[in-house]
Amino acid sequence: MGKGDRRTAKGKRYNSSYGNARSRTVAKAAGMATAPVAKKATKTVAKAPAKKVVAKKAAKE
Repeated sequence: MGKGDRRTAKGKRYNSSYGNARSRTVAKAAGMATAPVAKKATKTVAKAPAKKVVAKKAAKE
């Protein structure tokens, strides 16, 4: 049971392969699989449109 054994995690690392002994991703905890929580409806306040700034013309001297 060492580097050449493809059934162990050490052997999987040596052969650069994946499987049951060495999975690619970490499995999530079983208790975390719940439905997403719906957000509460919040009141949206209508904002006044932003005032446009008009550039002033320079006075001729």
